[in-house]
Amino acid sequence: MRTGRKKKLHFSKIYSFKRGKGVYEDDHSHIGGPGFSRVVHCNEPEGPEGSSRNFATNYVKSTKYTPATFLPKSLFEQFRRVANFYFLVIGILSFTKLAPYSAVSSVIPLAIVIAATMTKEGIEDWQRMRQDVEMNNRKVLVHEGGGVFKQTEWKNLRVGDVVKVEKDQFFPADLVLLSSSYEDAVCYVETMNLDGETNLKLKQALDVTSSINDEHDLKDFRALIRCEDPNANLYSFIGTMDFEEQQYPLSPQQLLLRDSKLRNTDHIYGAVIFTGHDTKVIQNSTDPPSKRSKIEKKMDKIIYLLFGVLFMLAFIGSVYFGVKTKDDQEGGHKRWYLKPESAEIFFDPDRAPAAAVYHFLTALLLYSYLIPISLYVSIEIVKVLQSIFINQDAHMYYEEADKPAHARTSNLNEELGQVETILSDKTGTLTCNSMEFIKCSVAGTAYGYGVTEVEKAVAKRKGSPLIVKGKEFVEPHDSPDRLAVKGYNFDDDRVVKGNWVNEQHADVIQKFFRLLAVCHTAIPDVNEKTGKVTYEAESPDEAAFVIAARELGFEFFKRTQNSVSIYELNPISGRREERSYKLLHVLEFNSTRKRMSVIVRNEEGKLLLLCKGADSVMFERLAISGRKYEEKTREHVNEYADAGLRTLILAYRELSEGEYEEFDEKFTEAKNSVSADREALIDEATEDIEKNLILLGATAVEDKLQQGVPECIDKLAQAGIKLWVLTGDKMETAINIGYACSLLRQGMKHITITLESPEIKALEKEGDKDAIAKASKKSVIGQIRDGQAEVSKLNTEAFALVIDGKSLAFALEDDVKKQFLELAVGCASVICCRSSPKQKALVTRLVKEGSTKTTLAIGDGANDVGMLQEADIGIGISGVEGMQAVMASDIAIAQFRFLERLLLVHGHWCYRRISTMICYFFYKNLTFGITVFLYEAYTSFSGQPAYNDWFLSLYNVFFTSLPVVALGVFDQDVSARFCLKFPLLYQEGIQNILFSWRRIIGWMLNGVCSAVIIFFFTIKALSPGFNKDGKTADYQIVGATMYTCIVWVVNCQLALAINYFTLIHHILIWGSIAFWYIFLMIYGAMPINTSTTAYKVFVESLAPTPAFHIITIFVVLSALVPFFAYNAIQTRFFPQYHEKVQWIRHEGWCEDPEYCNLVRNRSIRPTTVGYTARSLARTNPLQDQRHESYT
Repeated sequence: MRTGRKKKLHFSKIYSFKRGKGVYEDDHSHIGGPGFSRVVHCNEPEGPEGSSRNFATNYVKSTKYTPATFLPKSLFEQFRRVANFYFLVIGILSFTKLAPYSAVSSVIPLAIVIAATMTKEGIEDWQRMRQDVEMNNRKVLVHEGGGVFKQTEWKNLRVGDVVKVEKDQFFPADLVLLSSSYEDAVCYVETMNLDGETNLKLKQALDVTSSINDEHDLKDFRALIRCEDPNANLYSFIGTMDFEEQQYPLSPQQLLLRDSKLRNTDHIYGAVIFTGHDTKVIQNSTDPPSKRSKIEKKMDKIIYLLFGVLFMLAFIGSVYFGVKTKDDQEGGHKRWYLKPESAEIFFDPDRAPAAAVYHFLTALLLYSYLIPISLYVSIEIVKVLQSIFINQDAHMYYEEADKPAHARTSNLNEELGQVETILSDKTGTLTCNSMEFIKCSVAGTAYGYGVTEVEKAVAKRKGSPLIVKGKEFVEPHDSPDRLAVKGYNFDDDRVVKGNWVNEQHADVIQKFFRLLAVCHTAIPDVNEKTGKVTYEAESPDEAAFVIAARELGFEFFKRTQNSVSIYELNPISGRREERSYKLLHVLEFNSTRKRMSVIVRNEEGKLLLLCKGADSVMFERLAISGRKYEEKTREHVNEYADAGLRTLILAYRELSEGEYEEFDEKFTEAKNSVSADREALIDEATEDIEKNLILLGATAVEDKLQQGVPECIDKLAQAGIKLWVLTGDKMETAINIGYACSLLRQGMKHITITLESPEIKALEKEGDKDAIAKASKKSVIGQIRDGQAEVSKLNTEAFALVIDGKSLAFALEDDVKKQFLELAVGCASVICCRSSPKQKALVTRLVKEGSTKTTLAIGDGANDVGMLQEADIGIGISGVEGMQAVMASDIAIAQFRFLERLLLVHGHWCYRRISTMICYFFYKNLTFGITVFLYEAYTSFSGQPAYNDWFLSLYNVFFTSLPVVALGVFDQDVSARFCLKFPLLYQEGIQNILFSWRRIIGWMLNGVCSAVIIFFFTIKALSPGFNKDGKTADYQIVGATMYTCIVWVVNCQLALAINYFTLIHHILIWGSIAFWYIFLMIYGAMPINTSTTAYKVFVESLAPTPAFHIITIFVVLSALVPFFAYNAIQTRFFPQYHEKVQWIRHEGWCEDPEYCNLVRNRSIRPTTVGYTARSLARTNPLQDQRHESYT
């Protein structure tokens, strides 16, 4: 199928880059050497040369297992856990004569636990496989010969294939651009999946291949590409193309990367050079690091502690047993019931040391119930269920994009409740990456009544109303008849609807908006049905300017290869007229120039240079006669900066024919230069023409924050969480956003670390790299030390640290980074500007390793992937298209504001639930295990278990496991509303109060105390007589009675620990106790060969005896009294923060603002960021007191 004529739009006339004719600055001398050995035969992948090379397929796999490796690899993963390996050894030993119980009863619980965990892993890997299948089976058009294209799956692509990618499709592999639907062979590419940016990038094919107009032209196309080997560098590419016996250099300008999207271009043709895991985007995506929460790591230490206790008890018992066995030889068989005279080894007095060793092994098996076998699997089940609740939370559902929160891993739920530092990207994370034209200053007059986020926050903090148009500002409510225009939020009756013609300086206003409509590189797209014009721009700022000009009567609607056309209002006739400007040159914006200009000829034949740029470079370029409005404009620019707006200065000048011709010759020569100083020559040419300008005014656009960002940051600050912003934007932009989102405040002291000093600039001009590096490092170290001195001197003030990318490179060096971290930690806010993706990851690592506290990174683009993977928790913002950050994240949310609920509610709950759950697990296992030890000690360490085999095995699996799972899933110390109302609750997690060694040991001692009470009270109560006939209780009755008391005590203990009862809690707690009685009856009714010591023990011995029920009640109450008393005293006299909040709720004081503020203010520091916290800190009479609960 032929595609018809190409679009006649010559972008080479618009942009100042040179089209590919064989001259490039890149060094191509390495081609064919090490690292540059790839040879691609285009359009003949099945040829002898192409097929003989072992290139990677385009099949991408992210799964951890395959059907063949799942069983061995998963089993290996399970038995890497020390507890599981221990139980495997115990299971093997249970088949020997050493075991005090049957092998089956030991192996089955382990099998259940391992099977449950493997099932969970299998399901998670299957979900990853489904994602792989969806991506690998996407379709693309591939040339199969004879000018015929056929749809094929991405996974079938081969190196050398020529593909046709159509508008809004993703590139299936790394391609070399051959041609496009435009005659200049350019195309627009959206790289949001790669770098998080929504603005479009321009790519251009070589001139020699741009003549490929349609599919038929590819019939005989052949080319040979030699290029670099696969690597992870997204922004460089070196190669050559041999075509029609000529060699042409290739550069990044011809490279289309996998997962970027074709925009504003009907189609392109490209040759595949890198496939699958060789593509640059996948080379950049390293395997996600194995992340484990701090609680899980600490839990391993507790397991090791319990192993130590287990070995100690076994050793003590074995030594005692050896001594007593030796005594049997000397004292005439004191333990006659063990029949030592006929013993072969276990009780043989003649071989007492060997008997002690064998007893040690038996004791290891017997005391294994100190280690909770179901702990790991129970925690994994709980975390999965917690993740489901996070996913289903309607308060974190973004309706506009139909995106809920998505916990991609459940391993880190409790870490969400312990975050101390958040490291955030800016563009697309804090902001919508959507600029709005909101104010402007023209001819010294300020226009625009819009109110920014910063202005609202300042007014709220000061408690004074905002005055707009002489009246108090009231937040407008969106109404159906209010038509919103994206990128435009300007409101001023003096200018809109053509009223500008009545202004005193109407001629200047006309020139101002003409400049906005003409000085840009945007491309118009006119809807043929509605006539509505939309724009594709390289940046959101540029789009906002063009849209503002259109809305105010200067509509840019057409661009040709050498002209720009607009509709504008004629102030004399009052009619809408078309005006065209001949486009002669575009002088592009870059970070060095900080300005952009166009040179045009208007319909009257005048040559005009229209320029817009940063105030730091524009005011100095004004002519003496062009400074009429400078003073007022500077005032307005400063006001706009204070309001968090991004500003640009607009100016123009008329050129004479002689000036233009001289510039044109010089500029053209500079552009065509192939020397190393090409850019310097271009800058020199533009420097001469962009001067003697006449000031028109200034624009102010707002990088619109995502909804709720200032409020979210304020709540996080109240919770004691620090926020660092790591952005690739320039310093001024980052600072403005800092103000807009309340990360920075008026009056906050700034520590700025930068390399913009005159000394450094002078060295840069000299070009001595070693001297520059040495001086730069010395300067950064000096600035860091000065900052440290200032912070230590005024430690009650709030400081903000702002550092640029160049300085950051030196601050992250090994001998400097410790000082840098100390300074940063002492500041309330940290902003790192011009940060590269690698620097973001290194800063994250520095904070994580240097502070030892939990770090969270949040971002939305591929440039944030390293940062997300390096942090303890990675949060991906699921933007409109970009999925790279989400795919690398642990949890995905749609908006930054959802972080507030994710951390303060779900994080707090999960941390509290997991902490209490683990402590309770150790409590119930110690309670059970210590009774086993005490009973064995009571029987002279003879290896006699206190309980039936299946009683031992099913304790952790059935009778005590489900209630604790319910606690881990449903318990709440306070409701979600109170979590958000009292953010300082979150400090319990940051300071790890609920999982401190003090609390863990406390729960363990409670378990030991309960075990001692249960054992001795039961033993004493059952002797000398058990029933009315005076029969002595045998060990079956003692074991069953003691086991009943344990089941009651540990389940009732859980009931006391629960803060929020649900029906599920009641069913599982009381159901577990009831199930024990049912099991005892059913198991006891089985044949004696099966039930052994439990044969009819409940029906015939326990149930009919009142003493059994009385003992149960008495022992249970006695065992619970110590915990209940301690808890009552601690809550009444030494309450923790959550207990105070519970008391507020219980007493009905939650609506008393004075009392709530008193509780809320307890630990807010004067250095806290966020308008509410800082306001409270200034008025808090208790600000010097420490919250004793956190010490």
